[in-house]
Amino acid sequence: MKTSFSFIILLFLFLNTRAQKNDLEYSVLFYNVENLFDVENDSLTNDDEFTFEGERHWNYKKLSNKLQNTAKAIVGSSGWELPVLIGLCEIENRYVLEKLVNETSLAPADYKIIHKESPDSRGIDVALLYQSDLFYPLKYEYYPFVQNNNKILNTREILYVEGVVDGIDTLHVFVNHWPSRYSGVMETRDLRNEAAQLLRSKIDLLLNENINSKVIILGDFNDQPNDESIRKYLNSEFLDNEVLNTQLYNLSGEWMGNNTGTLKYQSQWFIFDQIIVSGALLTSATGLYTETSWAEICNLPFLLETDASNGGLKPKRTYNGYKYNGGFSDHLPVKLKLKVH
Repeated sequence: MKTSFSFIILLFLFLNTRAQKNDLEYSVLFYNVENLFDVENDSLTNDDEFTFEGERHWNYKKLSNKLQNTAKAIVGSSGWELPVLIGLCEIENRYVLEKLVNETSLAPADYKIIHKESPDSRGIDVALLYQSDLFYPLKYEYYPFVQNNNKILNTREILYVEGVVDGIDTLHVFVNHWPSRYSGVMETRDLRNEAAQLLRSKIDLLLNENINSKVIILGDFNDQPNDESIRKYLNSEFLDNEVLNTQLYNLSGEWMGNNTGTLKYQSQWFIFDQIIVSGALLTSATGLYTETSWAEICNLPFLLETDASNGGLKPKRTYNGYKYNGGFSDHLPVKLKLKVH
């Protein structure tokens, strides 16, 4: 009788623990924070405009406000729980990341940092923040853009992180900030195509090793979901057919045609910030999974302001031109929700 009673207690505890695991929910966020620079001049990069004497008259007060606003955007976009992972781009160095995670409203989450200096000419990098009690990194790598002449391109690298979420499941995360359109869309198209091919080669290595790899690709791609870099060279599809574990699916494709986006140029919205996943995250019957509708643009009211020139709304930036505006970023954050089977 005693043995039976003990068995019942153990069974109850097991089922209760499993039920709690099934109720768990996590989120992953990506945010182009737009020019999060310190105030010091780096002689090795082109950061002069974000110094005391620079054209933007950047100073500690403006930096502090930028950090607080960045944290506010992340917290506001998160709902009830802060993201377990936060991919960031346009951050200058580890110093500003340390201030972001330790001296703002993000501090209680005790985020840890994965970051290295990139070869970017302006000195801006990509990074990943993670809650150390919910994510255990197994390894990380940075992939530079190496051209045919073996020369490394002066742009941001792709960050790859493999880790375990809450002791439940393994995720493979790629954080991207592809070459910009600053010199012209057509003139820079090949660079983004090369970035897509580099990323695709790393994805193929993962999937060849394990067809069930759960992959999340985050980033500012400086291209839209239907541009050739994303559709052809990265070979990502919109979710409208049978889901295959070996295929990549661009969940941001659902945002197309809805007069929305993650940044606005003149009167047009663009979806440069995207979330792409492997089929295994959509078909998984165990561990972590997601659904198409769980990817979203975090277009919170306080991140937007009236667009007096073009009508409607636009992201509230730190600067409008060279006039200090005290806002957040020219991009909106994007978020993906994950649950546990």
